[in-house]
Amino acid sequence: MSVVEIERGAGVMIIRMNRPERMNALGMEMRDALADAWCEFRDSRELEVAIFTGTGRAFCAGEDMKESVARGAAGSAAAPTRRENPYNDGTIDKPVIVAINGYAMGGGFKLVERADLRVAVRGATFESSEAKRWLLGGYDHGVNGNLPHTVATELAFAFRFKAERLYEVGFVNRLVDADELLPTAREMAAHLLTLPPASRVNTLIMMRAMRPRVPDELEQLAARLKDHGAKEDLMESRRAFAEKRPPRFKGWDDPEDRHRTPKLQSERK
Repeated sequence: MSVVEIERGAGVMIIRMNRPERMNALGMEMRDALADAWCEFRDSRELEVAIFTGTGRAFCAGEDMKESVARGAAGSAAAPTRRENPYNDGTIDKPVIVAINGYAMGGGFKLVERADLRVAVRGATFESSEAKRWLLGGYDHGVNGNLPHTVATELAFAFRFKAERLYEVGFVNRLVDADELLPTAREMAAHLLTLPPASRVNTLIMMRAMRPRVPDELEQLAARLKDHGAKEDLMESRRAFAEKRPPRFKGWDDPEDRHRTPKLQSERK
């Protein structure tokens, strides 16, 4: 059975992650299969809208932590892939509807963020896990998610959110019962397909262009902050997860490093 199942018909491609025993974690096999699926969708002349979902109790748990520990390198991106993934790269000029059937954690949360429209089942759980794994929380959520600063801060610190709250703050478009998840996503796809093709493409390009961007200065600060701390803690967080124990973090290689916090260029004067 494939770790990614695909349905095609009536202009719609359904991409379903199918690794329920691992909560659809992004192992190497899953990542390669998703890359193949998204390349097919990008290149197809018949398929105009994608619905992205998962099987089981999770949409996607993010990085396959056990696989990272076995590989000895942090992050799914540290593993080689066969080809590019146009969904991750943002190079698909067709709308994507994400249908969140359960947990969306870490890299799974990122997959949700990249979608153009979002439908979620009631009670689905969301977590931006970067603060747990990368020495820096998801600094861009307040921008890409267009969320209030306090909500973005809570997300950045890896607090968990239920779908109901994210619907209230406008991050989720539709909140539905489990048996209405795919029918609702299909209805949204059907509406998109009633639009003139050029209008659908042009409007998508315009709306994506209107998403706020993280300023270059903040990107540079983020790059420096990711080096601010003991890199050993990256793997320790993953080992602790895989071994189901509390992590034993080091913090800093030199205790004085804690007080040498990188700053914005404009704050250095």
